[in-house]
Amino acid sequence: MKRYLNILFLLLLVAITACSEQGHEHAEGTTYTCPMHPQIVQNQPGTCPICGMDLVPVSQSGTEEGELMLSESQIALGNIKTERVKTGDVNSSTILTGKLVLDETQTDVISSRATGRIEKLFIKESGQGVRQGQPLYELYSEELLTLQREYLLALKQHQELGKENPRFASFLNAAKQKLLLFGLTQAQVKALSGNKNLDARVTFVAPAAGVVTDLAVAEGQYVSEGTVLFRLGKLNKIWVEAELYPQEIANVQAGDQVSISVEGFAESVSAKVTFISPEYRQGSQVAILRAELPNTDNQYLPGMQASVMLPGKNGSQLVLPTDAVIRDGRGSHVWVQTGKSTFKARMVNLGDESADRIAILSGIKENEKVVTSGAYLLYSEFVLKKGADPMAGHQH
Repeated sequence: MKRYLNILFLLLLVAITACSEQGHEHAEGTTYTCPMHPQIVQNQPGTCPICGMDLVPVSQSGTEEGELMLSESQIALGNIKTERVKTGDVNSSTILTGKLVLDETQTDVISSRATGRIEKLFIKESGQGVRQGQPLYELYSEELLTLQREYLLALKQHQELGKENPRFASFLNAAKQKLLLFGLTQAQVKALSGNKNLDARVTFVAPAAGVVTDLAVAEGQYVSEGTVLFRLGKLNKIWVEAELYPQEIANVQAGDQVSISVEGFAESVSAKVTFISPEYRQGSQVAILRAELPNTDNQYLPGMQASVMLPGKNGSQLVLPTDAVIRDGRGSHVWVQTGKSTFKARMVNLGDESADRIAILSGIKENEKVVTSGAYLLYSEFVLKKGADPMAGHQH
């Protein structure tokens, strides 16, 4: 009887040891994470240091580092679908969002020719159109009054002594040129020589036609010689500016013709690309494209929205649906099926893109299976199970 009790005790001891080893093995293969904060990962049970919730066990899936394993039910519920990578053509136009801006090469800066005080502004707001010769502002200037006196004195000397001494003709011409250089018109000088009326308040007119894009002065303001008062822009030609992403830069170059569709106008017009910035805009990954748009009837105005259509470039290349690509701060990546139920994120370089297809320049090979539906669910599942970013450590 005693011998049977010893045998029973020995079997019980073996069973307890086996259970203990199994539990130890389970603990070694299990990590614990917070359902609300998946970045919290521990090797043993406990509570979340952020919200205090109990940590739940999560088994690490996948045989390789960065690999994610799903069950058949998870694949079905997540609508995970794959597609073999094949060569093809994107073969579509790229549409850029643009904006109409003034042609900076046709901008006139109107500055004060003399020191004085702005007595009156004939144009008091930007956006107004002006004609050449139209009054812009009236300036009170003692300096201009002195030049008028010099001119009338030279005129009087020429009239009285010019026949006897030809030098007075050159004095008169020099005094006249001073007034013209200070911004008076030929008509104003002629009127001064006729009526002989001195006036410290001089009206200045627009040297060219255009639209007032900047009004930098107010009535009663004192200005010095060279102070910028107005900026005038011309509208017979207008620029269209749009942003180019890195994969779009190769599709266009200066001199190409692009189609422009301006919001509010039914018909598209052709424009010539005149400039592509040689560097990205500061703090971004976009370059600026500029096209020149004829505007003979002044129907297009600065600030209007426009669409710029770049012709697509054909050629056999690896092509995927755009939904297969996940883009973030590190670049772009896709999920590749590495086994029956395993998936792995892989960084890719993008090429031409249309509304539903995108070319892949590198990162995957032909005939590999890529997730085309549910890619973002895989990303979330990886973060939940692994407690890490699937692209951590990858470089674009």
